[in-house]
Amino acid sequence: MNNADTDLRISSANRGTKITLQVDGVPCTAYEGETVHAVLLAKGIRVLRIAGKTGEPRGIFCGMGICYECRVTINGVPDQLACMTLATDGMQIETR
Repeated sequence: MNNADTDLRISSANRGTKITLQVDGVPCTAYEGETVHAVLLAKGIRVLRIAGKTGEPRGIFCGMGICYECRVTINGVPDQLACMTLATDGMQIETR
């Protein structure tokens, strides 16, 4: 799911400055200080890629850079860890 209107964040939390990035070509609001992982979760995106050998969906698992299951393409660079990368204004994220 990548709906531009989806936002699963807790509305009462204080956040950094609002920024805009794109996830799979869809404009997306994020906040400075959030990881790409947090942005994707807030948008309801759980599947980030399909495993080559099994064909099974893969997504965020450990959230601390150990499992490598959250690999996405960021600004054209493949296999970046969503959980270890801070979202920046204008960033282009591809999940598959």
